[in-house]
Amino acid sequence: MTSAEMTRRWMMGVGLGVLAGVPAGCSGGSGPVRRLRLATGPEGGPYNAFGQVLARAVAASGRRIEIVPVSTAASVDNLRKLDDGSVELALAMADVAEDAVLGREPFPRATDATALARVYVNYTHLLVPAGGPVRSVRDLAGRPVAAGAAGSGVQVVAERVLRAAGLSGTSALASASAPAPADERQLGLAASVSALREGSVDALFWSGGVPTPALADLARELPLRFLPLDDHVGALRERHGPVYTAVTLPAGVYGLTEPVGTIGVGNYLLARSDVPQSEVRDLLRVVFDRWRDLLREVTAGARLEPRFAISTGEVPLHPGAAAHYRSVYG
Repeated sequence: MTSAEMTRRWMMGVGLGVLAGVPAGCSGGSGPVRRLRLATGPEGGPYNAFGQVLARAVAASGRRIEIVPVSTAASVDNLRKLDDGSVELALAMADVAEDAVLGREPFPRATDATALARVYVNYTHLLVPAGGPVRSVRDLAGRPVAAGAAGSGVQVVAERVLRAAGLSGTSALASASAPAPADERQLGLAASVSALREGSVDALFWSGGVPTPALADLARELPLRFLPLDDHVGALRERHGPVYTAVTLPAGVYGLTEPVGTIGVGNYLLARSDVPQSEVRDLLRVVFDRWRDLLREVTAGARLEPRFAISTGEVPLHPGAAAHYRSVYG
């Protein structure tokens, strides 16, 4: 049993004790409204859309909390803001969140972050022009690649995939006979789409829900090839743990005629440990009441279920989250 699992079980027990002293139905309706800043992502991106919908849902719920979405560069940036106290809540990819709480690069020390829920899964997309020469990750040697914005989770997973294929700047130096590293360009989604359309990059990495609207639009105007990445899942899991899973882009999405295996990474809704438990419980009640609206903004056909939501790996559940799940689901 990992330390996070032990912590989670302990928190579940604590949750029972906490709830014993809380009257049923009490939501603190007579107190002042507490503003909670939520680090999301760039404007127009899925994290930002999720945050905006969540803010509206919380406002409509009548609970004594207010969610204030904050535009950011996404996962890495969000964990840094959470740690320095400039936000109380954040969205982040599971791999980045685990690096943060364990104090692994690019974080200099363990970050103050706890999980409220695993909300949905990102699918790693690697797409190239259908008529071009690139048919596998290894074909990206020496080629310009849109590899995600600086401070984003996309950049993290793109770097790790390229390293697993021997194409990152560090891995390529290991041997004189190694292929040339890919030319990684730090570009956000909109800039990546433009660069692929114009031909200034030969490939585009993205990690997000399915379908991602910007990529669906691109697929309607430019014939694309989505490269399979599932062969790299084992190497990523061996090096970075079980945050990476094998998933499938289904036939039909983006005009695909057959499924494409790729890499899945969870997305966590996170909070600083000092956010009061009552506010976390109020927030999670809204999340589970309105999950269809929230997920509609980021991924199709997904569900939010408790057994899925509490699967947060090395990131411990916030005591208020543990209390919520224990009280509602037993």
